[in-house]
Formats: sequence, C-alpha cells, structure tokens
Amino acid sequence: MATAFVGHFVAMARNNAWANHRLLGACTALGPEEFAAPRTGFFPSLRATLNHILWVDTYYIDALLGDPTVLARYHDPPPDFADAAALREAQLASDRRLIAFCERQTNQSLVDDCALPRPNRQPPPSPVAAILEHLFQHQIHHRGQAHAMLSGTRVKPPQLDEFFLAGEQHLRADELRALGLPVT
Repeated sequence: MATAFVGHFVAMARNNAWANHRLLGACTALGPEEFAAPRTGFFPSLRATLNHILWVDTYYIDALLGDPTVLARYHDPPPDFADAAALREAQLASDRRLIAFCERQTNQSLVDDCALPRPNRQPPPSPVAAILEHLFQHQIHHRGQAHAMLSGTRVKPPQLDEFFLAGEQHLRADELRALGLPVT
C-alpha cells in the first residue's frame, strides 16, 4: 500500500490523465482548422498549447526514467498532432507512463535527486518529488490556458476540477473506467 506521500503523486498522475482525457475529448469536436486557429495564450493555439504539454511531459518523464538520450532529443522538433483525437491517444500513452512511474515510487525515491539536462546549462539536481510537482504545475498551467482558449469556440469547456472530492465520484467514474483507472 502506498504511503500518503507516494499516494499523493499517484493521485496527481491519475488526475492529470483524467483532465487531459476530458480536455482533449472536448477538443475532438473541433475540426483541424479550429484546433489550430489563432487564439490568445502563451502559445498561439489549442494545437500548439496541447502539443507543448505532451513535449514537456515526454522530456520530464524521460529524464525521471534516466533515459540517456533525453538531452540528445532536446532539440528534436516537438510533436505536432494536427487533430485532437490523435493527440489524445499520444497524451494518454504519456499519461500512462507517468502514472506507472509514480506507482513505482517510494518515500526514498521521491527524495532522491534527479538531473534535468539542458543543452545550455547544468542546473543542480532536484528531488524527484520537486520535479513531479513542477511537472504537474506545468500541466495545470497550460491546461488552464487551453481551457480558456476552448471557451472562445463553439465547444463548451469541460469541468476539470471534479477529481478529488468525495461525493463527486459519479462525475468521473465512467471516464476513469475508460482510462483503466480505479474509480476513487
């Protein structure tokens, strides 16, 4: 059984997968032109924003897994899925990698240091827990921007905050089952 510390990261990884599933599911109602249409945000479109989330997830998960090619791939072109359905599948695969990584953690491994290689600098190592916290915050930050962009379309943005509270299980149960995640 996971401790509260480890369990928190597992819960955040599952929440991340569910929120991505909901948001990208809503985006599948957009055609490719609408998905790529210019919008106000840090990135200029839903397409660019959501592909950025996937690229950053891939980088951080690979670094956390100790992949020796992570720095060599740093300058590879980021993913550029032109439609939300294909991006949703790729994001789900990434989300499953992150969930599996979090499920393998222990209290000790979460405080172990991990280096995040950069091509132009050598930042000091950070604890795995801090890297995961940063990654979850990054995802929430950009999903919020995508959510706001989606509100400027004909598609109603989905609720993304019905994950943790008791009494709201029915609001997420079908999606969690579809993702193969426990209904909690």
